[in-house]
Amino acid sequence: MKVLGLETSCDETGLAIFDSDSLAQGGNGLVGQVLYSQIDLHATYGGVVPELASRDHIRKLVPLLNELLQQCEMSRHELDAIAFTKGPGLIGALMTGALFGRSLAYGLNIPAIGIHHMEGHLLSPLLGANPPKFPFVSLLVSGGHTLLVAAQGIGDYEILGESIDDAAGECFDKAAKMLGLPYPGGPNIAKLAEGGDKTAYDLPRPMLHKGLDFSFSGMKTAVHNLIKDTKGADSDASIRANLAASFQHAMVDTLVKKCIKALKQTQMSQLVIAGGVSANVHLRQTLETELASIGATVHYAPLALCTDNGAMIAYAGWQRLQAGQSDDLAVSCVPRWHIDELPSLG
Repeated sequence: MKVLGLETSCDETGLAIFDSDSLAQGGNGLVGQVLYSQIDLHATYGGVVPELASRDHIRKLVPLLNELLQQCEMSRHELDAIAFTKGPGLIGALMTGALFGRSLAYGLNIPAIGIHHMEGHLLSPLLGANPPKFPFVSLLVSGGHTLLVAAQGIGDYEILGESIDDAAGECFDKAAKMLGLPYPGGPNIAKLAEGGDKTAYDLPRPMLHKGLDFSFSGMKTAVHNLIKDTKGADSDASIRANLAASFQHAMVDTLVKKCIKALKQTQMSQLVIAGGVSANVHLRQTLETELASIGATVHYAPLALCTDNGAMIAYAGWQRLQAGQSDDLAVSCVPRWHIDELPSLG
């Protein structure tokens, strides 16, 4: 089965083709993918502008589809199904991909299915070289979401904890803006932190001893006050590097300790981490070290699949399509959608 995946939940237009025949032959099933990032479009504003994101998806979908088909040496008539991101995300951005995908599927007389964006992220490590096996705990961490999920199987998810305010990626973006760094914040904070001392400043670890939920709004305030009170924060390179390193370390320390608590609480020994923030090198290294000390392992998506992409949607779509699921002709998107509401594949 050849499945076209469409991801348009926020500021990346991602398309990919997953072929189960390739999977059967020992590959990971991913035939090809294309991705267009809107970073330059939104950088001027320091964050995503929903209307601009929607319009840019509209402009890019047809050219990217043609590019992908050419890359895979396929015609659209060889596609067997289409999967698109149904939610959560920006409603306008979601609608562009959903309407495009559903209309194309109707024209080709093939099934279509709407996919949960975070389930796509959760399953993306299964496309890696060292895929985990169920059950596992998953840390889904990105610009819009931070949650811990106990995954017993596809669709069998229990939310263990989530952010009650800002997501981790959003906090990275805002801290970067305070330091005068460009959008997106995560990669730029990490780059500046490379030359800094992570122990230079003591920042809080929010809600560390209060269950498995996260809260990062207080971290923003702490960073703001620290920058304001630190002489040279706007000009001294070493001080700025120390600020970035200390902030990154506090964020990583909070995420890692919550993950360890979740593994112990569920008595599981595998952690899956996915989403844009999972590409952070300091987070990966710290997780590997800390989890090894308790006899647990950590699994990631390939770096190219950490940010939003069409491959994860195509793969999640294939899993549900082969189980007999598909959508009818009505197109509906769900900008707020809890992952534990999804039907289990048993």
